[in-house]
Order: sequence, then C-alpha cells, then structure tokens
Amino acid sequence: MQRRTRAGAPPRVYPPSVVAEGAALGSDVVVGAFCFVAGGAVVGRGTRIQSHTSVWDGVVLGEDVFVGPGAQFTNVRHPRAAFPRAPRWDRTVVEDGATIGAQATLVAPVRVGRCAMVGAGAVVTRDVPAHAVVAGSPARVTGWACECGETVARGERAPDDLRCPACRATA
Repeated sequence: MQRRTRAGAPPRVYPPSVVAEGAALGSDVVVGAFCFVAGGAVVGRGTRIQSHTSVWDGVVLGEDVFVGPGAQFTNVRHPRAAFPRAPRWDRTVVEDGATIGAQATLVAPVRVGRCAMVGAGAVVTRDVPAHAVVAGSPARVTGWACECGETVARGERAPDDLRCPACRATA
C-alpha cells in the first residue's frame, strides 16, 4: 500500500460547485460536483470532498481528509432563524487523515481526531478520538483504524498495540 503523492496542484472544483470568497483551500484539494464551501471554511492540502456536501464557516478540514458524498457539517448547535449566531459559529474540526462517510452528519461543536473513521450515515454529536471508528446515531466507537484505513481492532477500548496487518504501521 502506497501513499498518494501530492503534485502541489491548485484546487480542482467541479461545476456547479461554489467556493465562496474567503474560503481557504489548500493545494491538491478536490471539491466534487454540487458542493458549497463557505467563506471562512478551511480545507487542508490533499483533502477530497465528494459531491453534494456543504462545508460551512467554522468548519476546518485538515490535510488528506476524505469527505464522502452528501456528508453534512453544521456550525450552530441550537439554530434559530430569529436569533442569528453569525459570526460566532460553533466549530467543527476534522483532523488530518480522517474519513467522513457518505451521508454522515457532524453536529457542531465537534472534533474528529487524526485518522479517525466516521461511518456512513453516522450522526456525530461528541468528539471522536484519533484512530477511532465510529458508527450509528448517535455515533459510538466500534473499533480502531490504521492511518491507511484498515481496521486494526474492534470494540470501544483502544488496544495497547495498533499494529496494522495491511501496511505494518503502528498507530
């Protein structure tokens, strides 16, 4: 298993996606079709955002984050149309190497740790530890993942040894 090389290319944004003025996109970023990236959102180098996803102000995606189709980010825990929260958004942070599955919802404020995996359709209402695999509504830890994405252990408790059978790395 080999890590993808970065070319240092400018971000690729597929139409009819919209990236608002003030959004920060790193090099080698890909934004799929029918996405919206708000001003104030931060998208790190090498991150992939699949179609039908909105990344709002107050959302920070680290480097090499994978965001599946239709994933949803929020920036207000208790929204009310008559009581705007702008510009004091709740923050959602997804750390380097994490994966957000298709149709997952992250309810701000929340932090997804480095190399964590959020399962498809999960509803994340609490912080996710680094390397944790979470699933369900609300999301709960079901296992532990390597940097390469392979599951290295099952269960809620992190094992003492996170050695990966696929790439031989230790998390």
